[in-house]
Amino acid sequence: MTSGTVLDRALRGCELSADEGDLLFQAELDSLIAAADDARRSRVGDSVSYVVNRNINFTNICTKRCAFCAFSRSASDEDAFSLSVDEIVRRTREAASLGATEVCLQAGLMPGDDGRHYLNICRAIKWEAPDIHIHGFSPEEVSYGVQQSGLTVEDYLGRLKDAGVGSLPGTSAEILDDAVRQRISPGRISTDRWVEIVRTAHRLGIPTSATIMYGHLETSRQIARQFVLFRRIQQETGGFTELVPLSFIGKGLPSTLSWPGALRIHAVARLMLGGWIDNIQVSWVKHGPELASQVLSAGANDFGGTLMNESISAAAGAGHGEFLSPQAIRTWIRSADRIPVQRSTTYQTLRVFEMEPPGAEAMDLWGAAACS
Repeated sequence: MTSGTVLDRALRGCELSADEGDLLFQAELDSLIAAADDARRSRVGDSVSYVVNRNINFTNICTKRCAFCAFSRSASDEDAFSLSVDEIVRRTREAASLGATEVCLQAGLMPGDDGRHYLNICRAIKWEAPDIHIHGFSPEEVSYGVQQSGLTVEDYLGRLKDAGVGSLPGTSAEILDDAVRQRISPGRISTDRWVEIVRTAHRLGIPTSATIMYGHLETSRQIARQFVLFRRIQQETGGFTELVPLSFIGKGLPSTLSWPGALRIHAVARLMLGGWIDNIQVSWVKHGPELASQVLSAGANDFGGTLMNESISAAAGAGHGEFLSPQAIRTWIRSADRIPVQRSTTYQTLRVFEMEPPGAEAMDLWGAAACS
């Protein structure tokens, strides 16, 4: 079988194996992009969605030292920080007052945490901002909470849900191949543990995103195998809201796979996951908005969020800022000849922007306040 044969099968809507996905990575780039764009148009049309949200990376103190992470610190480090619950709530209230519908909570693993800290944060947020969606705590953080609390995965996730968690980010997946994980992030949760937590969350009615980090030591076959795994989980649970390919940025060094790599992985994702995970997000904070808008022609249909205070990628050396205003996102979406749509975390349409509303530039001045 050749890459051209596999591309033909993808165009016919056939479900591709990992071996076929590996071959698909070798297909001629323009043909691959065109096929992915056709598949995107067929599945989700010409809209590109985004969410108005705020990232709150509430501590960089972490018990682990992943090789690719430039964010984590020891408690004794001069630039270590940990936000109080009151400050987390203040930032949430401010985000909600500026139109955000979501706060995304992710952070380091605090030494000595007994598992209740995440619950306390969620309860405090929901008390002050009951309508905000909490997109919080990666499978790594959930596993840490389970370990520290002594509860089962199911019981701990149930308590998070009761405390106000609406969905989990699927980060800490990186590459779901334990041999590679041992090289880039020894000590992190295993592939089986990540899958267990995600499947359990889905069973409890907690949706998650799915992520993959590329551009480091992984092979195209390992990426294809991960897409097959995501597809299998989605066929069983239906709990993934989106796939988010994340370009590796290592300690101040940008990914070596910036332009063709971003186009290729999003295109292959669209062709391998079509019909199961329909929302493919491009990360402007990893690639920059210009490249992100180009990736919209390669199968992607979501531009991510406004973020407001994304600090993990910035710590690693990403130079694209920590905030992109709703109007700026809509401008980049329109530059790709697509229709901007504001969505909820779980992809309900909140507003379709066929045209830019009058006074949008003035309205977007809130961005400066949000990043203060």
